[in-house]
Amino acid sequence: MSGRMAPHLPLIFLLIIPGVYSDGWGVSYSSSYICAIKGSSVIMPCTYTYPSGNQVMNVFWTDDSGSYPQDLSIDPEYSQRIQYLGDNLHNCTLRLNNVTQKDKRMYYFRFITDKDRWTGKSGVNLDVTDLRVESPENVTEGDTVNLTCKSTCNVNNKATFIWWKNTQSLTEMNNKLLLQSVRREDAGRYSCAVHGYNLTSPPVYLNVMYPPKNTVISISGSVEIYLGDSVNLTCISDSNPPVVNYTWFKENESSSVGSGQNYSTLQSGFFYCVAQNQLGSQRSAAVSVTVHHGSSWHVVLGITVGCGVFIVIIIIIVIILFKTRKSSSTKPEDLTVKQDDLYSNITGEVQTYANVSHKWKTESRDMEEIQYAMVQHHKHKEMKRPEENENQFDNVRIHHSDAAMRQSNLQTMEDLSVIYSSVKKPV
Repeated sequence: MSGRMAPHLPLIFLLIIPGVYSDGWGVSYSSSYICAIKGSSVIMPCTYTYPSGNQVMNVFWTDDSGSYPQDLSIDPEYSQRIQYLGDNLHNCTLRLNNVTQKDKRMYYFRFITDKDRWTGKSGVNLDVTDLRVESPENVTEGDTVNLTCKSTCNVNNKATFIWWKNTQSLTEMNNKLLLQSVRREDAGRYSCAVHGYNLTSPPVYLNVMYPPKNTVISISGSVEIYLGDSVNLTCISDSNPPVVNYTWFKENESSSVGSGQNYSTLQSGFFYCVAQNQLGSQRSAAVSVTVHHGSSWHVVLGITVGCGVFIVIIIIIVIILFKTRKSSSTKPEDLTVKQDDLYSNITGEVQTYANVSHKWKTESRDMEEIQYAMVQHHKHKEMKRPEENENQFDNVRIHHSDAAMRQSNLQTMEDLSVIYSSVKKPV
């Protein structure tokens, strides 16, 4: 049975006492409702009584108030987290570690003696809460901002709160964090925790918006240029939300000269930019650009480099010509040797021609007139190389007459004499 039957009592009387007692049987809970922070440990204080003459045999906590409740200490979901702090006399206090959202329910204490059993029907209602930071999503620089650390149930009023900005701990101890006249430096991720509990709220980003600030011009290159060159200017500004429009102006001129973050100018003068977003605008300081009327430095440099390259090319050509002329020159003694060799070759050719003329004498005289005409025709052509002449004479040996041969020999000897005289002349 779940408990002994108590004498009939008014219902209102039963509701106003923490534990219902009957004939000395009863369970008393110090708090019927407990709000615990997720991940924390919760203690449920409890006492129980029974008539004298009973000996306590078994005690346990359960989440079932029925006739056959289950001991939570043998439940896999609780066995590693539940701790009985009481005894087998009158203390029935329970400790539950690392509470989760699944632990939200009613809990009851039950004890069994050698004579009877009893369950404290009133039980303890456990509520589990998360922590969260309530904050406006966007604030404007100069506003006053309240951040609140909240939970789904009321945590102990004596709890001490801890506030964090990014990874830095703040000095505020309450569940409310007040930021007066907020600045852009106050933007960041805020979270809260309760001292003594291993739980921190998810971070919330505080977005602080402000108009453009620290607007300056960045210059690429020199502000002193030559006619035909240009200088690049860049407008830089810090703002939240980002700059929407960049506008460029030239001092003493009413209308703008350009737009966009980058601007290129070919003119002299003082130039400045204006950065603008939804919250306002800011003008930069003016920068001076000077254009000189003269040759640009890179033109002079180009001419200098070109002249240098031309001189180097001339020097290389001279060196090549010198080496070529030197390699083509021949020593006098080498020339003499070559002349002697040539003379020997010519002498051999003359002897060959003499032998050929002797053989021609035996040829038939019937072809004399025709062959003689052919020889007269060929003698006016250029002399061929020795090899070619030798082949020709071999062919002529079969057909030429004696008269044609004599005339050809005479002409050949004259030509060879001229060649020999030319070779023997001193160089």
